Amino acid sequence: MTRICIYGAGLIGCYIGGRLLATGSDVRFVGRPAMGEVLAREGLSISHYDGRDWHVPPASIVFGSDAAMASGADLVLVTVKSGGTAVAARDLAEVLPPAAAIVSFQNGLGNGALLRDLLDDRTVLDGMVPFNVVSKGPGRFHQASEGNLYVQAGGDADKRLAIFDRARLALTRPVDMRSVQWAKLLLNLNNAVNALANLPLKQELSQRGYRRCLAKAQREALSLLGKAGIAPARLTPLPARWIPALLELPNFVFSVLARRMLAIDPSARSSMAEDLAAGRPTEIDWINGEVVRLAASLRRAAPVNARLCELVHDAEAQSLRTSWTADQLLGALRRLPGK
Repeated sequence: MTRICIYGAGLIGCYIGGRLLATGSDVRFVGRPAMGEVLAREGLSISHYDGRDWHVPPASIVFGSDAAMASGADLVLVTVKSGGTAVAARDLAEVLPPAAAIVSFQNGLGNGALLRDLLDDRTVLDGMVPFNVVSKGPGRFHQASEGNLYVQAGGDADKRLAIFDRARLALTRPVDMRSVQWAKLLLNLNNAVNALANLPLKQELSQRGYRRCLAKAQREALSLLGKAGIAPARLTPLPARWIPALLELPNFVFSVLARRMLAIDPSARSSMAEDLAAGRPTEIDWINGEVVRLAASLRRAAPVNARLCELVHDAEAQSLRTSWTADQLLGALRRLPGK
């Protein structure tokens, strides 16, 4: 049986690992001791917006707080925040067998490359998680939006990845993973808007002012991608370049069309909003910051995405959580040079 290690037992890691464990896979978790205590007490309860649910009792969960738990693993799913990738790679390099395969299920664009650099000749594949996972309480993880997992094609890992079929976790294997990552990042530009709004995703996206903020960030990124010759993959019924126009439609029209594009649970929030609420550093530099870096590589500016980075960093530094109204945030993005 394929031995799996979930390296990063947070929302995504516990959800995917819980789905795999509940359907008979050999899964071990690496995470913070506090999460280990919760799972030892509550077990793992996994639910899906379509009504399905699974439960794994505490006695069936193997959990540790260091990389030793990954020794002997055939497949490692890296789900740590982007800022922890280098440390994770160095720790894994000391314990992983040479034949192990690693999948980076992380936000941003460069985590897979960093893992490849630090894990020598081991197979490292880029992955992407398109859906949102929220905590419904201690040990309870809920998939709150739709989407199939993506893992880069190739790498001689097909047999090990068959575990996802058994868990009914649909897996797409694109050859051009870079275009998929950029397409996901365009959608993830909403994470900053959602975190600053401090609202559930569905409630935030129901307000045209917030959607206009996202449309500005996406148009800026799409313009830069065009200049760089990068075509984002199509992850939704609409091509990426049409989405800003959809976002700017009146609320009623948008709500009708959006229902056909993506199912979102009313409880869903962005991971960035969850991080701000918990007082943790966000991944803003690996999401909107990627657009700013692309602009710099083209000797151009990305003022909208740079400003969103600044606002989220300001929010990280605040001891008291504040919420931006749609008008406030849109005004802050309109007062930029050239806007």
